[in-house]
Amino acid sequence: MTAPSLRRRVRAEMIGEIKSVARRHLAADGANLSLRAVARDLGMVSSALYRYFSSRDDLLTALIIDAYDAVGEAVETADAAVPRDNYRGRLLAIARAAREWAVASPAEYALIFGSPVPGYVAPQATIVPASRQPLALVAVIRDASEAGRLTPRMPLREVPPPVDAEMAALATLMNADLPPAVVTVTMLGWVQIYGLISFDLFGHLLNSVIDRPAFFDHQVATVADLIGLP
Repeated sequence: MTAPSLRRRVRAEMIGEIKSVARRHLAADGANLSLRAVARDLGMVSSALYRYFSSRDDLLTALIIDAYDAVGEAVETADAAVPRDNYRGRLLAIARAAREWAVASPAEYALIFGSPVPGYVAPQATIVPASRQPLALVAVIRDASEAGRLTPRMPLREVPPPVDAEMAALATLMNADLPPAVVTVTMLGWVQIYGLISFDLFGHLLNSVIDRPAFFDHQVATVADLIGLP
């Protein structure tokens, strides 16, 4: 192994260790990360940490990208395991994968779907990883629409002109030839799925719902009804 490749390997291992310790702090203290505390746990001076992450926000960005990629990979893998023409099954697989990832990684879920971190502004580098989950959902709706299988059980409400323009632009951005009314219902489904996950994860369903996985599946099926998946 050459010296440059060895240095890259050592650096990658060090970055991985830093992020691992930072995730433990996320679980214990939330997103209020302290580079000094992370460095202390690693047995190094805080100034040495700046060779790997220039600031707390730089470290937060790395953790956010990792979290988005992890849940994105989970939903994409789940979707790929279902036959392409089983649109309802694909939606349920995507939703379940997101929920299972959130339950297994609550601190990372809170980092990307919880309250914004005060003073932190996400850079452009987070956009592509953050798009993986919604694009997986939109792909199901787009595939069903292109196959002529999208049949909402009730007439979709007329979309007000300002919202219509926004939904049309969003459909173009997602490379989905969908009517704005379908995009609005898809957005409603997306918010519903992640609202359910958040309510479950943050304890808002306690004393209300006992069998939360079954309740979740039922609600996702209702979302599929609203969207019009067969």
